[in-house]
This record gives sequence, structure tokens and C-alpha cells, in this order.
Amino acid sequence: MVTAYLRISTERQHIENQQGEIIRYASDRGITVDRWVTEIVSGKTDRKKRKLGRVVNRLKKNDILIVTELSRLSRSLHEIMQIMKYCVENQVEIHSTKDGYVFDDSINSKVLSFAFGLAAEIEHKLISQRTREAMALRKAEGKHMGRKKGSNVKLQFLEKRKTEIKAQLAKGKTIMAICRDYEISYNTFYRFRQANPDIGGGR
Repeated sequence: MVTAYLRISTERQHIENQQGEIIRYASDRGITVDRWVTEIVSGKTDRKKRKLGRVVNRLKKNDILIVTELSRLSRSLHEIMQIMKYCVENQVEIHSTKDGYVFDDSINSKVLSFAFGLAAEIEHKLISQRTREAMALRKAEGKHMGRKKGSNVKLQFLEKRKTEIKAQLAKGKTIMAICRDYEISYNTFYRFRQANPDIGGGR
């Protein structure tokens, strides 16, 4: 089974260019494409959420997967290597027409795969390092990390019960008691009260 995979990021791009190139490539090598798979999706999207995920899972021994460029498989070198590793281990050939690569069970392919794999590992570590450095910088600058305390959903929940809450506070109910009743944090209630100065009430 020979599968041609075509991907574009937006509808403004033309998938016919990739198709034409693969047709010429296959014709020059006497290859018949049995199945065409096309999709409009970002290469940053995990392959499991794309048609590509199903395509790769169906590949079997002696099958061929053709793309115009390896970057059509993913924008992540790490993910490209995962796909290549799966294909090589299952004796599936990957043909990249523009790059001129053919990944099969040969020694040259294994050496090239190793080189790509090393590059992917380095890329993965660099991304992790940049993420850690960015988080450390934000922390050093005193910026809040992660989700803000008290979600907007909970604030909206309190807004809808504003009259009810004012009545409870007027009767002497404490804010902590209200927080327990509504299963919210004191910080969330504090933000709610800041937005509504007329709420009043003690702790």
C-alpha cells in the first residue's frame, strides 16, 4: 500500500502543488499511489488529533508513505522522529520528494535516522530549557505563574448571587462562612468584593 499524505495550514494555500510533485515523483520511480490523504491543519497540532495519526497507525510492513517534505508530517522535529522511528521499526518506507530522502531498512537510512534523532533530542532539551528559563524570569520579575486565583466562572457565580450575599452579610453571616457554603476561596471572594464595594461585610 502506497499512501501520499498532503497537508496545508490554511485554505489559502494550494494542496495541488504537493499533489503534482508527488505524482511526478511516483511516476519517475514507477510507484503507484493507492491512497491520497489530505487535510488542512497546523503542523503544530498533535498527530493523534489529525488524519495523520490514523494513517501512521494503519501502516504495515512494506508499505510506503510519501510526503513532499518531512515538515508536512509535523512542525516538531521530535514528533517527526517518533513517526520515522515507528516506520523504520515496522519496515515502512518514508519518501520525502523535495528533501530527496528515502527512509527504509538500509544502513544509510538508519544512520540518517540516528542523526535526525539526535537533533530531535537536542531540540526537545532546548525547548525545555527555554521554558524553564522563561518561567524563572517571570518569577524573578514577580509575575504570577499559572492560573489566577479565583476563576472568572466563580466570580460570575458570585455576581449572580450578589443580592443574596448582601442579605446574608447584613444578617451578620461571616465571609468565611459564605466561602464555605459556596465552596470558594477567600481570595476569590475578596476579588468579588473589590469589584463590588457596596457588598461590605467583615471576615
